[in-house]
Amino acid sequence: MKPAVALFAVAVSLVLQTTLGRLTVGGTVAVDLTLVVVTYLALIWGPTAGILTGAAAGLLQDTLASGVVGVGGLAKSLVGYLAGVVAQQFILTAPVPRLVIFMGATAVHAAVFMGLYMLLGLRTFSSPLGSVSVQAVGNGLVGLTLFLVAEHVPAMLDRRRSQRHSRRRPAR
Repeated sequence: MKPAVALFAVAVSLVLQTTLGRLTVGGTVAVDLTLVVVTYLALIWGPTAGILTGAAAGLLQDTLASGVVGVGGLAKSLVGYLAGVVAQQFILTAPVPRLVIFMGATAVHAAVFMGLYMLLGLRTFSSPLGSVSVQAVGNGLVGLTLFLVAEHVPAMLDRRRSQRHSRRRPAR
């Protein structure tokens, strides 16, 4: 069940990312939805799921974008692993630690991704700090929203079902 859910989440994030990819803030993409999904799944399922989801998501994203295939896969695999390890070591139930993890995941991803491109001599990045900061905040907010929806919507639906069920019972 987990692999199917992970692949579906990655597919949805890739479709949304390519559809909404034109939305930029200051010339940079404001949110990397695929990275958010990899980090989220690593936080809830651990480092193994983080590595596998990161590799699949990164390679799929690399094939859709024009660039070196494998750089994004390596960066997202590393982020997935690290987020999963951190989630196993610490209790991350409050919003602030989760926000820090999503923002840190964005910074690590950017450092690995940009570092590999610069190391291979394929591309240079002029003052990436601003664009990475914007994306870190965007990824953090989307990640927190994803956690809130995943935690509160099922409880809300259960309450709604129980209210409907109690209305159907005849009064005694």
